[in-house]
Amino acid sequence: MDVVFNAGPLIEIAMPFRCDIPLIPSSRPVFSIVLANTLLSTVPGISGAGPTPQRTVFTPNLDAELVLNGVIASQPHKPNTPTGCPTPATITRAMMVLTGLTPLFVNAGLVHPPVIPCLDVYGSPGLDPRVTDAVPMAEVLYRRGTWVGQFLASRGDLLVLGECVPGGTTTALCILRSLGYHASVSSSFTSNPLHLKEEVCTAVVDRINRERLSAPLDLIRCGGDPMIAVAAGMVAGFRGPCLLAGGTQMLAVAAVCAALGQVPPPVATTIYVKEDSSARFEETAAEIGISTYFIDPDFGALGHYGLARYCIGEVKEGMGAGGAMILARMLGYSPESIREQIFQVVKEFS
Repeated sequence: MDVVFNAGPLIEIAMPFRCDIPLIPSSRPVFSIVLANTLLSTVPGISGAGPTPQRTVFTPNLDAELVLNGVIASQPHKPNTPTGCPTPATITRAMMVLTGLTPLFVNAGLVHPPVIPCLDVYGSPGLDPRVTDAVPMAEVLYRRGTWVGQFLASRGDLLVLGECVPGGTTTALCILRSLGYHASVSSSFTSNPLHLKEEVCTAVVDRINRERLSAPLDLIRCGGDPMIAVAAGMVAGFRGPCLLAGGTQMLAVAAVCAALGQVPPPVATTIYVKEDSSARFEETAAEIGISTYFIDPDFGALGHYGLARYCIGEVKEGMGAGGAMILARMLGYSPESIREQIFQVVKEFS
């Protein structure tokens, strides 16, 4: 049984820390996060990644600032949901501190300019795919993503790739369905607003069918978001082993890679995504033909009310948090050190 930090009456029995460790040898891993917006996040009820639908467009900027600097100074903001659940950016921040890695952020298309250094591919925010093409520059962004991947290949022997796109599970659903997968997707809410996502997806797939689109980059152009195009390009350009750090949004990236004739990378995420019965994560991954790796950090045993909410399905994943924890285990860090570092970082913001 693992050490319990500041244990209280919230969770009485500690469950063991569990982690699938990919057998990928690496001495120089590169951790990168693709940031983007889709205007679908401003549709009421679609995304919980922000205090209001309109404020969701700031989330990638603020989370990146937290991961890199350990503080959000650009505007008044607490990195928690209204219920007190910490943003997954605090988990990723903890793993960067623990491992000594510095993440590379890629701006695929943000509404607001980031305040932290980013590699900019000069994309635009994703538009509402119900009424217009979501990513008119999809092919250009994919090509620019390959250049980023090629550059990173000269700097490391493993690419661990995360994302932050509020509302991106809805665009991921559009891409997965348009590629023919019987998919569902996860949500940052405890109760997945699938009816809203299905309404959007039905409208987008109808457009795709009317226009008789089938090429993967055309599907992204019509119904995706900038992150999917850039991330798929980065995988293609890196050419070495990659690990997609995220939930159902990264399944869409893997599916695009497969549709483009590449070997799709495995996906690393949290047990909280796996246990989301509304997401069909494992079934979709099996359809795509990819390996999956899961980590259960047993947040319920840490004695922190907000982290324990992950165990009831709030937030679940984001900002590459699951993959960052798994990477720490790959690099030899103990479960105790991983959990203690997360607890210490989260406590600073509580």
